[in-house]
Amino acid sequence: MPSLDIFKSTPATEVLRVESEPPGADARTSQGQSCRTPCELTVQAGGEMTVSFALTGYQPQTVQVRPDVAPTSYSDSGSGGKLQPNPVYAELASVKPPAKKKSAPRKQTAQKSAPATAATSAPPPAASGGLQSNYPWPQPR
Repeated sequence: MPSLDIFKSTPATEVLRVESEPPGADARTSQGQSCRTPCELTVQAGGEMTVSFALTGYQPQTVQVRPDVAPTSYSDSGSGGKLQPNPVYAELASVKPPAKKKSAPRKQTAQKSAPATAATSAPPPAASGGLQSNYPWPQPR
């Protein structure tokens, strides 16, 4: 006996155009098809799906795709209308590298083993004799 498969209708398909900015993103539908943008995919028409975009250096993005017109009867169920949006377009946002922390300028610390010099540790000379009393030798007379 011959097969009755000839009476079964094949699901309606539609060509879905997929584009991104920048181009070259990997696009994958929730139905399993994938391509590199810009591209076209043949997908089943009439149902909802998503298209996910991924590109190194950019944040991933997912776009919802739906039939333009909902099915109105059982006989219509395979052709829910054209998919919207078509073309599917995603503008991918750049992933910014983590900001480098600006380090505060380092304060120079005096080495503990080195003696302090008069130029860096002593206050300016006194007006009377030019030397101060805290030197290790006596003041001139």
